[in-house]
Amino acid sequence: MSTINNFSDYTSQYNTNQDYSSLFSGMQSGTTTNSFSLGDYATIKNGSYKKLLKAYYNKQDTDKTSSDSKKVSADKKSKMIKDSADTLKKAADALNDKSLWEKKKIKKTDEETKESIETEDYDWDAITKAVQNFVDSYNDVIKEAGDADSRSVLRSTLFMTGSMSKNQNLLSKVGISIGKDNKLSLDKDKLKESKISDLKSLFTGYNSVANRVSQKASTISGYAAQSGSTYNSKGSYYQSVSTAKPDKVDEEV
Repeated sequence: MSTINNFSDYTSQYNTNQDYSSLFSGMQSGTTTNSFSLGDYATIKNGSYKKLLKAYYNKQDTDKTSSDSKKVSADKKSKMIKDSADTLKKAADALNDKSLWEKKKIKKTDEETKESIETEDYDWDAITKAVQNFVDSYNDVIKEAGDADSRSVLRSTLFMTGSMSKNQNLLSKVGISIGKDNKLSLDKDKLKESKISDLKSLFTGYNSVANRVSQKASTISGYAAQSGSTYNSKGSYYQSVSTAKPDKVDEEV
């Protein structure tokens, strides 16, 4: 192959009728010329142009991957919120089930005779399990939805904690306390010593705590499902539910 020292040498050996200007227009900042220089040819020959293209498309792929990762992360977060809200709704509905609060024939062991006797009483083991499940599920929603990116999810969760705080005195009577992080804790011994009438007031009926929490959990689940496909980073403006004061709900949202 003959040596190419200038553009004329190049044009004598290669067909230059093909217009390459569109490939190189704008390669230099502020340059709008469509001329094809020997430097441009050299860039192609030594592989620099190919490297530039590869770097450019790699950056495009990286940006797309980053964007896709953010969406997957947002969708995963939304699904976790939805799942926890659905679990809470089931736990709240279980407490609002009348059959849980009916006396049943239960076999017990007489402490003195050690004989098995059948008596009619409330199934405190089942009640305790149901209340504990409610407390755990409620805390999971606070954890998952507390830093939600969806304004609607966060607002609904804050209203739920605000509603719960209004029943703090009655909750304490049955062994349920509310911490500074708005999460619940259960004293099982105190629960079993509480009046059944207090428990029914809290957990049964349309206006009960259990029913209101069930409704709010359903709302949170719905908003979480929507936010999975409409990621909104503006949610970071709002305080986390774990730090927001229940009596400041309206101000926060």
